[in-house]
Amino acid sequence: MRRFVIGNVRSPVGVGRLQHPFQEFREFVAEDQPLAPLTWFRLGGPAAYFAKPRTVDDLRGLLRRAVEAEVPFKLLGGGTNVLVRDEGVAGLVVHMESPFFSDVKIEGERILAGAAVPLTALISQAARAGLAGLEVLTGIPGTVGGALRGNAGSRQGAIGPFVGRATVLDASYEVQVRERDDLSFVGRESNLDEPVILSAEFELSAEDPEAVVRRMRRIWIVKKENQPYGHQSAGCVFKNPSPDVSAGTLIDQA
Repeated sequence: MRRFVIGNVRSPVGVGRLQHPFQEFREFVAEDQPLAPLTWFRLGGPAAYFAKPRTVDDLRGLLRRAVEAEVPFKLLGGGTNVLVRDEGVAGLVVHMESPFFSDVKIEGERILAGAAVPLTALISQAARAGLAGLEVLTGIPGTVGGALRGNAGSRQGAIGPFVGRATVLDASYEVQVRERDDLSFVGRESNLDEPVILSAEFELSAEDPEAVVRRMRRIWIVKKENQPYGHQSAGCVFKNPSPDVSAGTLIDQA
């Protein structure tokens, strides 16, 4: 089951703000930023503070300042598994959409992708380069960072087996590299529990690009027949009552 995250609120937006805690970051920090346009449900209130850091150094400085000022923060990726409360988010919301976090590099049978890269873009670039594996994720929305955190996947497969390493910010907001042997992907979870995922390296296999694209198309056709594409959705919401019975099946039968 995919995660369904509810944006938390500790106090109403705007309450208790006597002084801007991010004065030195005003170039990329806005106040009372609407979040609804950034989520698939198109619902919810604003973020008290909203940041689009340009580099890792921007991000590290920003998060350290948030901790010093006791301002809670959350990261927002593609907005596919997020429902924001109407009251908004009282703390800081970080949106890593800058080119620095959205770069894709192909080196042989490896792809290095930033956390903000949309899965659709990653899959397409891999297919065009004749690199097989990630096409099993066809039709899954969101970004690389969120996909890694929740081991995004479907019946065709998951992202975890293709991850060679991941670069993260640890609890001290220092850059660290997590190697394959230190990573675990089980179900819709991973052990990537650091505050921020920055990028990942994927290990794929060379194959005829046309064959990879054909598999992508087959998976896409099957998903369109079974899922509500074209409608705003946040993925799976209801918990399956048992391993043998899915919530979706029960809803369809109701």
